[in-house]
Amino acid sequence: MKVLCLHGKGTSGAIFRSQTSSFRSRLADQDIEFDFLDGPFESSPAAGVDLFYDPPYYSWWQQNGSAEEVRAAVAELNEYIEENGPYDAAMMFSQGCVLGSAALLLHQEETPHLPAPFKTAIFICGGPSMSILEELGFHISAKARERDVTSRDALTKQAGNSAILTQGAARWSGLESLNGDLSEQQLRNEIECPFRIAIPTVHIYGSRDPRYAAGVHLSAISTPERRKTYNHEGGHEIPRVKEVSDTIAELVRWALAEEPTAG
Repeated sequence: MKVLCLHGKGTSGAIFRSQTSSFRSRLADQDIEFDFLDGPFESSPAAGVDLFYDPPYYSWWQQNGSAEEVRAAVAELNEYIEENGPYDAAMMFSQGCVLGSAALLLHQEETPHLPAPFKTAIFICGGPSMSILEELGFHISAKARERDVTSRDALTKQAGNSAILTQGAARWSGLESLNGDLSEQQLRNEIECPFRIAIPTVHIYGSRDPRYAAGVHLSAISTPERRKTYNHEGGHEIPRVKEVSDTIAELVRWALAEEPTAG
């Protein structure tokens, strides 16, 4: 099986390989080839990344992820998949989730006669492209739009070098107010969907992540009967503790099953 891996902004394929090593080690009995792709644009490091990883760092677009930029990135991704695929799954983190989900949505709306870019998707700590959703007729509440902006600012602050050095893991505390104490279902209700991602999906997010609501929103635009969700209760990260690694590995196994069913 082949899994395409799309990293977050200001990191790289090599960094994403390291970030996922703990749960991937639990899949050693599976015949899986993980293809860690680098974004096309050199980038400054994501907040806090340069404390742990050396350059180079990459991103999937250069500016703020306008619909035009995301569409261009999807076109490049589709070319790569055509040349190097097919892929059984895509595994994505943060900005990689924006790219992968946009590829699926645009495929369903604009090229449904072609094979999907991958058969199943594993989204980690990332949300959808709001600009692409708007183009495709999704209705996003004003509160969700506002939170999308404020959560990005909060992530930059809480994930930065200063917060890491002075607060450590405690830097993710006290951010729940960003979501207004809303339940996951209430957050999902903030987006009205004219259609949903049709393939099986896994959604992994942390309730202490400033971008937690974005991850829940992405689960909202996936088919409920074909999705699994998991709250690792941490921040914008992939915790390497045993319980989290074991759970994510099992979710990957489910996603790669021949005919996964939600449960």
